[in-house]
Amino acid sequence: MADRMTYLRADGLRGRGWSDGMVRALLGWPDVQGRDPRRWSVAPVRLYLLARVEAVERSPEFARCAEAGPGAAARAAAERRRQAVLAAVRAEPVRVPVLPVPELERRAARHRRVPAGAGPEAAAGPPGAAARGPSGAPRARTRPPGDPVARVGPPGALVRWQVDYLRHALSRYDVLLDGLHGGVGRAEAERLLHRRLLEAVAAAYPHLAAECRRRLR
Repeated sequence: MADRMTYLRADGLRGRGWSDGMVRALLGWPDVQGRDPRRWSVAPVRLYLLARVEAVERSPEFARCAEAGPGAAARAAAERRRQAVLAAVRAEPVRVPVLPVPELERRAARHRRVPAGAGPEAAAGPPGAAARGPSGAPRARTRPPGDPVARVGPPGALVRWQVDYLRHALSRYDVLLDGLHGGVGRAEAERLLHRRLLEAVAAAYPHLAAECRRRLR
């Protein structure tokens, strides 16, 4: 067992004015964790290095948490998580699957008929290059008469379905929101991610840009 004069247990921290929330927010993981050989306990003993505790106690953040009351440390930790998630959403490169437009239309029509909860189809397109416009993005094509994909729904439905399919294919980016739960912070991060994904779809498929802009209004 580590030297008790060098380390503090949770009860020692409470005696110095620390709440459990302040310990989690300002100290994080214990420096030593183990079993006390002199007593039986289900919970492991958590020890915090005294020098580290004293350094945090001299920080402005500790003073603010102590003055603001028991919930301040938890709020500070939640704000740090919110800022970290927003920074990750802003920085993460968004890679949109690039498919020939007829293939994207077929996949979108099939996806529309897949039961809810089914996984997205593999994003890789079939062999062969997509027809592209001057910017290098896939070019929209007019469907030949009698093509079944051209009759899948009311006017504009196929465009909406393509955006739905691509957004579903990009659902892997939702993991960026892990660690945020209900409330303003979660809603803000969801809006930012929604905007970034739709802007990426619009850049990759110019013929879908108007529908993406409509969804961002």
